[in-house]
Amino acid sequence: MYNRCCIHSPLHSSGFLSSSWLPIPNLNVSIKNEKRERVVKASRDVTMNSKKVIFQVHRMSKYNKEEVLQKAEKDLAAVTNQYMSRLVKELQGTDFWKLRRAYSPGIQEYVEAATFCGFCKNGTLLTLDEINNTLLPLSDPSLQPLQINILDYLLGLADLTGELMRLAIGRISDGELEFAQKICRFARDIYRELTLVVPHMDDSHDMKTKMEIMLQSVMKIENACFSVHVRGSEYIPLLGSDDPGSFLVGVADIEL
Repeated sequence: MYNRCCIHSPLHSSGFLSSSWLPIPNLNVSIKNEKRERVVKASRDVTMNSKKVIFQVHRMSKYNKEEVLQKAEKDLAAVTNQYMSRLVKELQGTDFWKLRRAYSPGIQEYVEAATFCGFCKNGTLLTLDEINNTLLPLSDPSLQPLQINILDYLLGLADLTGELMRLAIGRISDGELEFAQKICRFARDIYRELTLVVPHMDDSHDMKTKMEIMLQSVMKIENACFSVHVRGSEYIPLLGSDDPGSFLVGVADIEL
């Protein structure tokens, strides 16, 4: 078996053996593994810092919404420019789809953070094209740019509904019932649209698993909003109450 030491052998140095005679599979594998490790690390950094954006948005209340969202937007821009740029640098101009499993978790978390922040600011869903347009300036114009694919975008949206559920419950406890109802309609629309798309997807195993969790999140939001509507805001208990009469039927285990 050939290895790296063969490249520096006396025969090779003397020109007796040309490089074309020396297959170096071990070197190629090593280069690919090192690249994969860099991509995984970059993806983890994107994940960690995207979560910080989400946590920042959850600090929002009816008294500090503008201030909190401005900070969240600033943090999201930092994730894009500092961490997504590293991922783009590693993947642009290559067959990046071959490394999708290595970078997909970070992309999904980034989509979740961007869409969560976008909804809280504008009340609308940030599209895949809009997200990809923010990544274009990070790419070398001479190389094929890294673009988020539709599957990772949809997987990120599936995770978004969990954050919407936490946000809705928090807004209800803070007395913002109209905002909670808006969140409910938004989450329901996302779930309904995805139920039409997922059955036609080729690689839908991960998506089908997340759809079950999405449904649970949507139902929890609906139950909370419906109970407040029927029983009145004066019945809003503290979150996590063990009172069997709590209107948050089935959602006592929510973690905010």
